Amino acid sequence: MFPDRWDKRACSLGQTTTDIHFQGSRSMILSFAVLSSALLFGGMTLYSFGFAAFLFAALPAQTAGATLRRAFPWFYGFVIVTAAVAALLWWSHDTRFTVLMGVVAATTVLVRQILMPAINRATDAGQRRRFKWLHGLSVVVTLGHIAATGWLLTQLV
Repeated sequence: MFPDRWDKRACSLGQTTTDIHFQGSRSMILSFAVLSSALLFGGMTLYSFGFAAFLFAALPAQTAGATLRRAFPWFYGFVIVTAAVAALLWWSHDTRFTVLMGVVAATTVLVRQILMPAINRATDAGQRRRFKWLHGLSVVVTLGHIAATGWLLTQLV
């Protein structure tokens, strides 16, 4: 499976080629953990500061709001899946990062299933004050997720 030079190196270090293969697999899993965390950070940042701002700049407010309302379930689905995958990939490498990504995934489920419908109900009922408060809460949660994921990434350098 490995070139002869790997076998000789393994023998000189007291390792077997199986040990090296396992380390290579761990390294690949770690790489995917980093990449999935970076994808999560980039996706949340782009959606929050790029996509939403662009829609309100390019479209009438009512159209932009309706478009965002349709896009949010997909955004939250992306965050849930990406954070859960990152948590699983961090599992064998760093407990803090595993827990952090698990918390991001779990709190996003709550936002998607409880907070988002409440925001939509407030909008539909014309309850502007309630909408502003609930929307503000969702913004704080998303900014917390971006900050937490950004912190994770800064710990790697």
